[in-house]
Amino acid sequence: MNWGYKLMFAFIAFAGMMLYLVFRSFGTNFELVEKDYYKNELAYQQIIDGADRAYTLSSLPELFQSGSGITLRMPEEMKNKKLTGTVWFYCAYDSKKDKKFTLETDSDGAQIFNNAPPAGIYKVKIEWNSSNESYYVEKSITIH
Repeated sequence: MNWGYKLMFAFIAFAGMMLYLVFRSFGTNFELVEKDYYKNELAYQQIIDGADRAYTLSSLPELFQSGSGITLRMPEEMKNKKLTGTVWFYCAYDSKKDKKFTLETDSDGAQIFNNAPPAGIYKVKIEWNSSNESYYVEKSITIH
């Protein structure tokens, strides 16, 4: 076999490998943090203000895993108050694991999530309103 055929086989192998890589790249899933990213980015100042307000409380909300699910305990100042808001379990590597819940605390300022997300590492984004003041906290939790 002369060098012309070797060169032709090298080009065919190179083109075949490039086609394979292009084919594989079309199957890659690129997930954004949020589908309406731009709209939420414009309102980010509210998140900053809510986080500043939350850090002025005596303590931050606590998350812990128990036999009955995930328990959220709000600070002392939030007990016996009407709270509205959301709790978002955000999984950075798989959006199918994300879960969003409505904040519905009891008189002790606690909420149990029995329908917790599957095992994984989550960033929990807690956003709530009390007495026309908004609060925001992000916590990390590993669910087993």
